[in-house]
Amino acid sequence: MKFRLVVVLLILVTLCACATTPTGRSQLAFMPDDELDAMGLQAFTEMKNEKPMSQDTRENRFVRCITDAITRETGGEWEVAVFEDKSLNAFALPGKKIGVHTGLIDLADNQDQLAAVIGHEIGHVLAKHSNERMSQKLGAQIGMSVIAAIAAPRTPMGQTAMGLLGVGTQYGVLMPFSRLHESEADAIGIELMAKAGFNPAESITLWQKMAQASQGSQPAEFLSTHPSHDTRIDDLQELMPKATALMQQARAAGKRPDCEK
Repeated sequence: MKFRLVVVLLILVTLCACATTPTGRSQLAFMPDDELDAMGLQAFTEMKNEKPMSQDTRENRFVRCITDAITRETGGEWEVAVFEDKSLNAFALPGKKIGVHTGLIDLADNQDQLAAVIGHEIGHVLAKHSNERMSQKLGAQIGMSVIAAIAAPRTPMGQTAMGLLGVGTQYGVLMPFSRLHESEADAIGIELMAKAGFNPAESITLWQKMAQASQGSQPAEFLSTHPSHDTRIDDLQELMPKATALMQQARAAGKRPDCEK
């Protein structure tokens, strides 16, 4: 009797938890948004306390200019931090938190290339990929445990939850999303940057530079949760006609970002 009740409850949770991503894909995402936002805030606060932050006014202004232009398309106030870290990375967390590493700023030639990465990371948040990953991996059991994870993020449960959120065992070490999530974030991100008036063609240049920077160190695609650089570039090229049209519409409406590196 008890087993049947559990099954019925799980079915009801599943039916009530169906959501749709910005690309139109159905997903299972039943974690409360406010709890995930609290976890994002917890992780972001820890990062800012433990990782050195850039004091370079020009770098911070450059990143803020780009994020402001993109987040105007999503609504809400996003907190942005630039971390002194030579790795080629950026991230966004639930609760509207964005982090950019100085190594990525150095790699990007211009505003459009950095906008491609920031748009991609915001795409993960808009598509609720952290929620989906938690819902799939931990199921209903995490519902009660997530509060404890927020209060004690370095406990085993806290580390599991933070890892699924996108933060590794040491804050600032980001856990990769699945290939599906990465590709979906690319699709959302390229539209976001185009709607803000950035040149989406620079996203391809950026990933070509990333491929060159990796110097063959990236594992074969089937061994990685990320798409290969070649696959990612091919997918972006397919999305380019629509993204270019969105950019042209944005610029006709007066959206012309001018963020100086």
